[in-house]
Amino acid sequence: MAEFTPTRSLAIALAEERRTMREGYAFLDEKCLLLAGEMLREVRRHRALVAEAAPLQAKAEQALASALRRHGLNGLQVYPAPPGEQQLHLSRRALLGVAMRDAVLDGSPGEAPPAVMPSPEAAACGAAFAAWAAKLAQLAAASGNLARLHAEYRKTVRRVRALQDVLLPEIEQTLHEVETSLEELEQDEAGFLRRAARAAAG
Repeated sequence: MAEFTPTRSLAIALAEERRTMREGYAFLDEKCLLLAGEMLREVRRHRALVAEAAPLQAKAEQALASALRRHGLNGLQVYPAPPGEQQLHLSRRALLGVAMRDAVLDGSPGEAPPAVMPSPEAAACGAAFAAWAAKLAQLAAASGNLARLHAEYRKTVRRVRALQDVLLPEIEQTLHEVETSLEELEQDEAGFLRRAARAAAG
């Protein structure tokens, strides 16, 4: 049993603290539902991006194989690369304090310097990997969103469980003990007053 001096002001303060905890519990419980809903939406978006990236990856792998057959590994390694004029643009949004990101790879790779032995296979390989990279940027942003949402969801669930299983039961028990002690004190006081009244009348 916790040590306390039972007073009416203590009972009022505990009741107010319990009310605040219940409001916090309701808010966090609602937050869990909202986070879970957003995670489901982000999972569907992630799966759609994976499905869109799969054929781009397959095309890039086929283009790489064709370029390797044409130039060999050493020849492809020294093939002129485009200057990389693409830029990654990040848009930011927030959901219940969770930082969300959307990524878009804008622009084109640019024109590469003339090759000593140019080939359509090498050009197709570069274009295929550029298209795949653009989709991977979106996929990376969705993966990051899922990771942050999951971390926030787990943290919120821990807080909900702490309130539900520890803090609220503790304050309920303490408030019950204070109110019981106050009732006993009031009964003792009433009994004392009755005895005093009888003694004064006698």
